[in-house]
Formats: sequence, structure tokens, C-alpha cells
Amino acid sequence: MGGHALLILLSVASLSLLPGAMPLQPSQAWSLFKLRQLLGDPPVLGTWRNYTDFCYGGDYKTASAFVECYEDSVTQLHIMGEPGARPLPTTFSIDAFFTTLSRLPDLKVLTLTNLGLWGPLPGGKISRLQKLEIVNVSSNYLYGELPRGLSQLGSLQTLVADHNMLGGKLPGWLKDMPLLAVLSLRNNTLQGTLPESLKDMPSLRSLVLASNNLSGNLPELSNLQVIDMANNALGPKFPRLGRKVASVVLAGNKFSDGLPADMLASCYLLERLDVSGNRFVGPFPAALLSLPSMEYLSIAGNRFTGRLSGNASCGENLRFVDLSSNLLTGSLPGCLLAAPGKTVLFSANCLSTGDDSQSQHPSPFCRNQALAVGIVPEQGRKKSGAKAGVVAVIVLVGALVVSAAVVFVVRKARLPKARPARRLVEHASSAYPSNLLADARYISQTVKLGALGIPAYRSFSLVELEAATDNFQVSSLMGQDAHGQMYRGRLSNGTPVTIRSLKVNKSQSFTRHIEMISKLRHRHLVSALGHCFQYNLDDSTVTHLYLVFEYVHNGNLRGRISRKFFFSSQSHSPPLLPS
Repeated sequence: MGGHALLILLSVASLSLLPGAMPLQPSQAWSLFKLRQLLGDPPVLGTWRNYTDFCYGGDYKTASAFVECYEDSVTQLHIMGEPGARPLPTTFSIDAFFTTLSRLPDLKVLTLTNLGLWGPLPGGKISRLQKLEIVNVSSNYLYGELPRGLSQLGSLQTLVADHNMLGGKLPGWLKDMPLLAVLSLRNNTLQGTLPESLKDMPSLRSLVLASNNLSGNLPELSNLQVIDMANNALGPKFPRLGRKVASVVLAGNKFSDGLPADMLASCYLLERLDVSGNRFVGPFPAALLSLPSMEYLSIAGNRFTGRLSGNASCGENLRFVDLSSNLLTGSLPGCLLAAPGKTVLFSANCLSTGDDSQSQHPSPFCRNQALAVGIVPEQGRKKSGAKAGVVAVIVLVGALVVSAAVVFVVRKARLPKARPARRLVEHASSAYPSNLLADARYISQTVKLGALGIPAYRSFSLVELEAATDNFQVSSLMGQDAHGQMYRGRLSNGTPVTIRSLKVNKSQSFTRHIEMISKLRHRHLVSALGHCFQYNLDDSTVTHLYLVFEYVHNGNLRGRISRKFFFSSQSHSPPLLPS
């Protein structure tokens, strides 16, 4: 009997030492009730009573509001209001709220969602909560920039502040948070480019910045496993990813060029890839369908090309595929057709499917659209080599130089002597062959841009040229040859232009040629207004060169010379268009 009594006594003693068995410190209990008051006594905290034992009693806990303790101190606080909660009254003070929170010094996990909190996050008050590891303040009305005080939370691993009004740039000091693994700021008003310091955060695994106002290229993201940047203005270059990436969502941005097939083919853990609603061009990497972990793949709303094969294989985990609104030809892989339990969308391509439920364009449509944006099969690129683009540029420069020489000779015979002229090549690179520039060495110093009424030569973006030609529609195509196409377009300011598209592989010497073209300006010449480079994503070499010229209706130099047509010095002669 005595042995049983001793056993019971030891059991009771051991229970008294269990974590959570001690009553909460009175000061911390007061702080919890003060928080309820500052939140306006919301219904979600209706079970909190003056006699509530937050640490040991469980009758007050609900799925939306509860406290966890260790010994006699609060370590977790979760308050989740109803979705769509309105902002708290103007009497609410975010400073007073976080001052009260700071009286819970052992707090590690904090959830405050859908409570109507508003105001800028007070960095000074937050920095007092040194043990915070997880913070979720989503679906409130917080605004302003992320406070620097967050960087002093050395234990913080997760920060979620979705669906607020936080603005400014994503700060570079995030790299000072050594344990931060999850950062989610979805649906805020962040703007500008992302800091390069993101690549210096080895612990960061998940970065969610969807639905903001971010722009520019993404930094290296090889350390991340989850990336969601949907619905921003990011691009044009596809980011560098690591082999352990599991989810990549880049839908609704401004990414262009092609997908890096080799890099993605090595991402064996990739489960989700969504690049829909961008400006991608080039061959679709069909190998994505067979990645072993791939479950969700969407490339809809781009300009991917390529001929699909009915024999292509699919990964066994693939459940959703959207190939809609591209320029794909061939046959849909059989593994997608006979796929119970899979959702497969492929409308608005040029596929031979035998499925009338998802309409397709005729094959010539995709070929013409691919031609309009300068997309050619990979074999065509290899055969053309680097020389084709270089020769095309030299031919164009030569035509301009000859044009200048002819006009100069005619005008010189007609006009009285002018003051000494200077050489056009005064500032040109000495790397040009002398015979290429010899015939263009005299152009009057008095021919200034303002006098000619010609806009200054500048660099155009691909977006501008796409807008000018309605995405290089076939209706804008004026002609083509072995080196590229010529399009007619109209800039945003109404200026009609001619755009020469050249397919090239290398860019080492183009800067010098463009420098020369930009300097050739005369009332008798069609002037170059600017240029645009389109780069290869893998090695940053130039894949396309676009040259933008004035648009005129007066023929070309060859036609003028063949008709032995010379202009009177007494009249203003129309300009010549280089052949």
C-alpha cells in the first residue's frame, strides 16, 4: 500500500513539471486582454474571460484564436478574423498594439490575419520580439515599406504579409536575416527591381512576390525551391534556377526569348511550371512533359513554336497541361490524349488532333506568325552561321555609304563652294576598313539633326517594335530575303517607320556598324532612327538585330540610278531608301 502511495505522489509531482502546467504570468495575461481591447473586442476573441487559463485550460481555444505556452510564458499567439474584415477605427494605434505585443518576450509564432490592422509596421517595436520565428500578418491594411527593424530578428524563419498595401522596393538588407527561409508578400504594391543580394541568402527557400508592381530582370535564384512572381512586369530574361527547384510561377509578366531547355531539363524535382501570359518565343522544350516530378505545366498565351510528336513521353505524375494559344504544329502526344484524370488544354495552335472541341488554326497561320516574329527552326540558324547577319549589316551600311557618295557628287557640282567640311568618320572606330568609309568622308558640318527635322538616333525596346508592327503581323511584312524581313510600322508618337529584321548569331562587331549607320544623316537619305538587339538567354549573344528607318514612298537608290534621275539643286529632293 505504501508503495502505491509513493507512486501516485511521484506521478503528481512529474505532472506539475510538464510544460504548460504552470499558470500564465499575470503580466502576460493582462497583455493578452489589452490586445483584445485594442482590436475592438472582436467576436473571434469572445471566449476570452477574466478567469481564462491561457496556458493550461483548453476550453477557451477555438480554431481561430488560441495561445500556446511554455511553462508560464506565451510562445505562440494565433488570432484569425473573418475574411473581408474592415479596417479598425481611426482610434486604433499600430504602435500601441505592437508595444503591447512586445510584453510577450518569449513569443516565437505570431498569426494576426483578417483583423483590420492598419498603419506602417513599427520596426522599433517589432525588433523587441527577439525570439520570433514565424510571423503571419496577411489580409490586413498594413502600408509603407518593410521596416529595417525586421533585420534585427535573428531567429525569424518565416515572414508572410500577403494581401496588404506594403510598398517601396524589396530591401537589400534582407540578406542580414540569416535564417529567413520563407518570404511571402503576395498582392501588395512593391515596385522596382529585386535586389541582387537575394542570391546571398543561402537559407531562403520560398519567395512569393506575385501581384505587385515589380519590374526588370530577376537575380540569380539558384537557392530557391518555390518561386512565385506572377502578375508583375518582370523580364525579359528567364532567371537562373537551381536543380532543387520544385515550383516556378512566372505567369503574367514580360519574359521573352526562349526557355532555357538544358537548365530546365536538369530540374528533376520540378513539380509546377507556369510561364503563361508572357512573350516567350522559340521552340517549346517537349522534354518538360517527361520530367519525373512534373504535375502542372502551363505555357499558354506565348509564341512557342515547334513540331510535337505523337510518340513523345509524359511523366507519370503529370496532371495538368495547358499549351493553348501558341504556334505549335504536329500531333499532340498520345500520352496526353489518352490520359484519364488529366486536364489537357491545347486550343489556338496548329495541331492535328482530330478533337473539334479545342479549335486549331490552319498550319500556314503558325508558319506565317513564326516568320513575322523572326523565328526560324534551329537547323536554319545553324546553317546560316554568324556570317549571314554580319554580311547583311555590311551590305546595308555599304548601300547607305554609296547613297551618300552619289548625292554628294551631284550636289557638289550644283552648289557654290561652301566652307571646309569635316570627315564623318572623325569619331568612328579605326577598326573599319578605310575603303568602306572613303566615299562618305565629306558631309557638311551644317547638316544637323535639328535642321533636318529628324528624331535623334536611339535604342528601341522590343516592346516598342512589337507595338509598332502589331506584334510583327504578316500584314506589316513588306518583304523578305535570306537574311531577314522588312516590316512597315508606326511608332507610338505616330511616326511611320520601316523596320529591318536581321537574324544573326554573334554581336562582337555590331556596335561599330550601328555607330556608322547612326551618323549617316542627310535630307537625301532615309535616316536610321535607331536599333534593337534581341539576345539569346543562354549565352547573351544577339539572335536578332532590328534596324529602324524612316518610312518613305519614293523607291530606292537602285531605281534612281537606273533611270539616271538627278535632282535639281533648286528644289528639295526626296530621300533615297537604301536597297
